Amino acid sequence: MKFFDEAKIEVIAGNGGNGSASFRREKFVPRGGPDGGDGGRGGSIIAVADININTLVDYRYTRVFRAKQGENGRGRDQNGHGADDIVLRFPVGTVIKDAESGELIADLAKDGDRATLAAGGKGGLGNLNFKSSTNRAPRQFTPGGEGEMRKLDLELKVLADVGLLGMPNAGKSTFIRAISAARPKVADYPFTTLAPNLGVVRVDTNRSFVVADIPGLIEGAAEGAGLGHRFLRHLQRTRLLLHLVDLAPFDENADPVADAKAIVNELKKYDVALWKKPRFLVLNKSDLLEPKEAEKRAKAFVKKFGWKEPWFLVSAMKGTGTKELTFAVMDFLLEKKK
Repeated sequence: MKFFDEAKIEVIAGNGGNGSASFRREKFVPRGGPDGGDGGRGGSIIAVADININTLVDYRYTRVFRAKQGENGRGRDQNGHGADDIVLRFPVGTVIKDAESGELIADLAKDGDRATLAAGGKGGLGNLNFKSSTNRAPRQFTPGGEGEMRKLDLELKVLADVGLLGMPNAGKSTFIRAISAARPKVADYPFTTLAPNLGVVRVDTNRSFVVADIPGLIEGAAEGAGLGHRFLRHLQRTRLLLHLVDLAPFDENADPVADAKAIVNELKKYDVALWKKPRFLVLNKSDLLEPKEAEKRAKAFVKKFGWKEPWFLVSAMKGTGTKELTFAVMDFLLEKKK
């Protein structure tokens, strides 16, 4: 199934049924009085978060959802039936906004979260409601209310505890394969990852966390270079970022420090709150260097980069250092919960 994280839909709730202006007509019952019933409520459009759905693909092809109108009221005190609501199921993490005003309609952050996207119109009142001691034969009734109509923007932000950040070919996909059961595509060319991947990292029997891998960023992503910023939204719900750096690039002219700073700048351009999130520095591909050389390059990188936070020297391909890193991440997440 293709991964779709954006969609536009239109939701149209049903109108309420009209009230009835009717009078009782029976033999031997002159002046039976008003007996017009109320109209039924129009159907609403309801959003529900469903943990079993992980993409917005259903809303890329079916774009208009229209609920039915409530029945009109009838004589003999009969109210019209209300129309059934339409329930739309979305992946957990879906953000729904009004396409015209940008107003936040719903943030479906937990499984089972519900929100009304468009409310059905109220049913009109029959003339029975207008009877009084001074108005015994009312002919008034009210029409049903109009249902709401909205054009909506859907945006999926995956739910993960930890997000991976880095240049293309920094080894993010290999890293997530090394620490979890996720199996994203791995190849020796840039932009192998074209959609977010999630993996569950089990540190021990009772402790685990979810990590998200997104396509790599390059300098100029804010202007649309590479895959641009479109996948960074999937890191906004994370509590920790792991910034992966290729410590042994094949290009001798490459500058890992400059590339790492470019990533940080792109992060700040996109969202200052995301830029301020806690980050661990992960210096990857140590297996391509002699142990002493890898340690020397790592310390030189940290000094030149001006990094004061935790950093780790690992090899995602060999698994070296990844266990210690996952324990450090788990300890950090547990500490933040306190």
